[in-house]
Amino acid sequence: MSTSRINDLSFDIAGALNGSNLTRAQRVARIDALATLMDTAFLLPGTNIRFGIDAVLGLVPGIGDVITTAMSLYIVKEARSLGAPPWIVARMLGNVALDGVIGAVPFVGDLFDVAWRANRRNLALLQKHLANEPRAYYGPRSGSGV
Repeated sequence: MSTSRINDLSFDIAGALNGSNLTRAQRVARIDALATLMDTAFLLPGTNIRFGIDAVLGLVPGIGDVITTAMSLYIVKEARSLGAPPWIVARMLGNVALDGVIGAVPFVGDLFDVAWRANRRNLALLQKHLANEPRAYYGPRSGSGV
């Protein structure tokens, strides 16, 4: 690899973290991937029970629930930056709070994490809002009838 090729490479870590270089669809896909990882990434063998790292990290007393709550709050932050109205953000925060409080109870909280799936719920709220959001008008369609 030539030196000039290496010099042309640049990484915008801050931009990648706040999503400024991503399209709305890419940001929603990233939220979807995180929600899946948090809530439904794994399948309990021999059953149809899905769980994610939220339930696994919740087994670690104290710090596990703090980490997963922070990750869940990132999803809420992204939804807010994508234009979710305050009432949706409030519902999302309620889902995260319920998940965080009940999730902190040993064993029972981990079972609740598997059943409640706060991140999947929050993603569904965001997707419903985005689907109902009016689209920009770009003028009449071409006469092709497509």
